[in-house]
Amino acid sequence: MTTTNPDELAAPLDLLLISATRPFARRMTPNASWARLGANLAKQPAAVAGRVGALTRELGGIAAGRSHRAPARADKRFADAAWEQNPLLHRVMQAYLAGSETAEGLLTDAGLDWRDAEKMRFVFDNVVEGLAPSNNPLLSPLGWKALIDTGGLSAVRGVKAFARDMLSQPRVPAMVEPDAFAVGETVAISKGAVVLQTSQFELIQYVPQTPKVNTVPLLIVPPVINKFYVMDIAPERSMIDYFVQQGQQVFVISWRNPQARHRDWGFDTYGAAIIDALDAVQKIAGTDRAHLMGTCSGGILAAMTAAHLSDIGEADRIAGLTLAVTVLDQTRAGFAPAMMSDRAAQAAIRVSGRKGYLDGRAMAEMFAWLRPTDLVWRYWVNNYVQGRTPGAFDVLFWNADTTRMTAALHRDMVLMGLNNALVTPGAVSMLGTPVDLSQITADAYVIGGLTDHICPWQATYRSARLLGSKDNRYVLSTSGHIQALVNPPGNPKASYRTGSVDAEDAQEWLDSAEKSSDSWWPDYTRWLAERSGPEIDAPKTLGGEDLPPLGPAPGSYVMEK
Repeated sequence: MTTTNPDELAAPLDLLLISATRPFARRMTPNASWARLGANLAKQPAAVAGRVGALTRELGGIAAGRSHRAPARADKRFADAAWEQNPLLHRVMQAYLAGSETAEGLLTDAGLDWRDAEKMRFVFDNVVEGLAPSNNPLLSPLGWKALIDTGGLSAVRGVKAFARDMLSQPRVPAMVEPDAFAVGETVAISKGAVVLQTSQFELIQYVPQTPKVNTVPLLIVPPVINKFYVMDIAPERSMIDYFVQQGQQVFVISWRNPQARHRDWGFDTYGAAIIDALDAVQKIAGTDRAHLMGTCSGGILAAMTAAHLSDIGEADRIAGLTLAVTVLDQTRAGFAPAMMSDRAAQAAIRVSGRKGYLDGRAMAEMFAWLRPTDLVWRYWVNNYVQGRTPGAFDVLFWNADTTRMTAALHRDMVLMGLNNALVTPGAVSMLGTPVDLSQITADAYVIGGLTDHICPWQATYRSARLLGSKDNRYVLSTSGHIQALVNPPGNPKASYRTGSVDAEDAQEWLDSAEKSSDSWWPDYTRWLAERSGPEIDAPKTLGGEDLPPLGPAPGSYVMEK
């Protein structure tokens, strides 16, 4: 099995952290990359003339009705029968497809270096996708049908939705209505209690669902740029609920949504918070060890904290380290290095420094424009052209429930990614000790998503190889960034591959890895159980000495906007 270089197509965390501080219009403004594109094409007049000539001839064939050009089978933009049956719409569609192919060819002909090529691809993708006739309310058959069916009300609803969305960030079409779900009522409803509250986080313990539980508990560290409840999104798709049902004692950190006054919370603040949570978990569970599971940016912090504990002689506190969709090695991680420079990084740091935080809505807007077909224009047609309410999808509701990132943590994350500091032992510190990931000796379970556009699976594989764990298991799910987490058993289309990280090359690992059907969740809970000691009677109450329940899950911090 081979894959299309997701490394070259992805948009890792570093890009979001830097580019989110720049308005979309500025990212589309002509710059040196545009000039080099023009200069390179000027050196190849024959290639350009050939492309233009071929397009001219095809447009003539289209006008005469002789063209057989058709959209790709997977292209849903032109699924309506009118694009085939109406002669005018059919020709408009064919002309657009021919022009799109020519633009793609010219970008390839330019032979730009990979940095300029990635920058210009961002521009080309957004321009080409934006010009699709399916987005035009005067041409879209879906828009005309909605207008007729509703007696014109669809246009009124579309204008109102457009005005609402453009008045505040993220200035993209809403993917879900803000009241489609309610936290603690329709999402994040697993039973538990807050057993510790600090300035930075709330610690939630979940109610056991089995008579016996594993001795060694599990502490989950979620991302710092999203709320934790994607792991408890719905009863039948809740990772937390599934783990509890398998006899695991589960605790999760719910990060506070910081404000400007918290601007100084950086790596050390969050590392200390993880250790505070670990102390509480071990005290409640009555054990000197715990499993530590981090996801995305939470995985970066968890790995750095585990390295710190190793450095101070407390490595045994970590029974196992799990990193889900986490990139520690940013080497050629795709679009991010192409867009990143020291100047851009410093500019981004200054922007968040003035505010005291990086607004999660800006990151959401940036990510949407990186996948314009799926995350912008699909909803443009639905919300504005057809005047319809977007579907109620819980994961998109969670995605829209954004949080802020403190200025200090934003600075630390950007500089670490810019310098790829975690690859070099001692290049970055945590709580006063140099971070050396090779000192982590706990067994490791690392998860990647084959189609992940934020944390490319090749980068997560390279990251796994940085750990010093003797038992280091890498698991590759067929899903993307979120689907790799929200991946419950029972999906006949799901599969995953497993293997040790002995192979230096990610593709070599992929070719030799063992493939299994369904979700990786059962494999993971078996892995946990093997490292969690004997079973004991499930606790009858939550919390412990000096750590009484403070309120029901999902707590109060998750409600803060």
